[in-house]
Amino acid sequence: MAEIECVDSREAYANRWMRVREDSVRRADGTLGVYGVVEKNDFAVIVAVQDGAVAMVEQFRYPVGGRYWEFPQGSWESGPDTLALARAELREETGLLARQVTHAGRLFLASGFCNQAYDVVLATGLTQGESALESEEQGLVSRFVPIAELEARIVSGAIMDASTVAAFGLLRLKGLL
Repeated sequence: MAEIECVDSREAYANRWMRVREDSVRRADGTLGVYGVVEKNDFAVIVAVQDGAVAMVEQFRYPVGGRYWEFPQGSWESGPDTLALARAELREETGLLARQVTHAGRLFLASGFCNQAYDVVLATGLTQGESALESEEQGLVSRFVPIAELEARIVSGAIMDASTVAAFGLLRLKGLL
């Protein structure tokens, strides 16, 4: 028997970007329980590095009611591979074109309630082009932040986006940043 077995599932909510389901489950000891699961498409976090600085974006995040700095990131409902997605999101949000993109790792966003994973992509060999923001990205600002400043802002709690902090840590641990 599996550690946890789904015995019934129902969709509680769905829109273009997410689906929420409620699963009735049976644990290995036979007891019953329930899990709420958020299903979202996977995404890419792009760490674009140039001259000791990284490209960051600041935008209003409705669920938490404020403007926050983070690495460029995004997903498509369906489509090309991770590296193509990373190139497209980087150009869309910052206007930057990357000569080289390297897949650095894959992480889960919040595996306790969500199936969404993300790929960390390192982008180098940057040239500036034009951004192409989507309507949801109104007011988005992008700029390069020196790596030492980013690190200080993470330590102080000014950078609160978990995928940004995790991507930074992963690249540091791998010696890529």
